[in-house]
Amino acid sequence: MNLLRKPATTHHLLVTAKKILEPALYLTPFLIGIIIFTLYPFLNVILISLKENYKLLTGEYAAIGFNNYAQVIRDPNFLNGLRNTGLYVLFVVPISTVISLFFANLLNNVKKLQGLFQTAFFLPMVTSIMAIGLVWKWMFNYDYGLINFGLSLLGMNPINWLNNPANNLTALIIYGVWSMLPFTIILLLAGLQNVNPLYNISARADGAKTPMIFFRITLPLLAPTIGLTLIINMIYSSQVFSELFPLFNGKPGSAYSLYTVVYYLFDAFYVKWKLGIAAASAVILFLIVLLLTVMQLLIQRKWRSY
Repeated sequence: MNLLRKPATTHHLLVTAKKILEPALYLTPFLIGIIIFTLYPFLNVILISLKENYKLLTGEYAAIGFNNYAQVIRDPNFLNGLRNTGLYVLFVVPISTVISLFFANLLNNVKKLQGLFQTAFFLPMVTSIMAIGLVWKWMFNYDYGLINFGLSLLGMNPINWLNNPANNLTALIIYGVWSMLPFTIILLLAGLQNVNPLYNISARADGAKTPMIFFRITLPLLAPTIGLTLIINMIYSSQVFSELFPLFNGKPGSAYSLYTVVYYLFDAFYVKWKLGIAAASAVILFLIVLLLTVMQLLIQRKWRSY
C-alpha cells in the first residue's frame, strides 16, 4: 500500500511546487524592478541623509549621524516651506474634493454628451503643466489679467497676485485647486457610476428628495472612493513644486518667501549641492506624508464602522 501511495504523493508535491513557483517566476521581473528602482534608491537616500558633508563624486563624508536632520529642522527656509506646504495641502485638498464632487455628481446625472463633457474635464491632465501655468500667470496679471478684470466688474480693487509676497500663497492655492480638479472628478465619477441605481429608485419611491438621497445614500456609499481620493491628493499636493516655476519664473515666490518642502529639497540638491541636507529633508517629508496617510486610513476605517 505504501509503495502505491508514493508516486501519488510525489505527483502531489510536484503540483504544489509548480503552483507556488509559477506565480513567483511571473512576479520575479516586477520584484527585481521594485528592488532596483524603488527599494535601493530609498535606502540609499536614508544612508546619504546620515552622512555629513557627503560628496557624490568621491563618496567622501565627514561623519555619520543626525546632524543633517538637525540642520534641516533649524533652517528657517525649511520651516517656512513646511508651513507653506501644510497650508497648501490644507486648502487645496478639501476645496478641490468638494468642487469635484459637485461636478462629478452633475456629470453622472447628464445622459446626453456625457463622454464629451468627461473629455473636456480630462483635457487639462494631458496638457503641459508649464503651458497651463503660463495661462494662469496671464490670468493673475495685475494690469490685464482675467481675474482682476472679474474683480473690477464686482467693484473690487485689483490684487497684485504675483508680485506681492502676501498674495503669492493664495495665487498658488487657486492654481492648485484648479489643477487638482480633472483627476479628482474622474475618480469620483467612477465611484458614482458604481453606486447601484436601485438605491436611488427605492428612495424616490418612498418620497425622498434629491438632496436627502445624495447625503443619506450616495455620499455614504461613495465614502471609500472619497477616502482614496483624499489620500492620493494629499500625497500629490504635499509635493508641490512644478507649479511654482511658471507662476514665479522658477523662484519660490516673488520675494523667496514661498518655499515649499520639495523646492527646499531641489535648492539643497541642485543649487547648493548639499546632498545630505536634501536627503534629510526628503526623509522628513516622507515620514510626514506617511503619518498623515496612516491617520487618514484610521479615520476612514472608523467612519466605515459607524
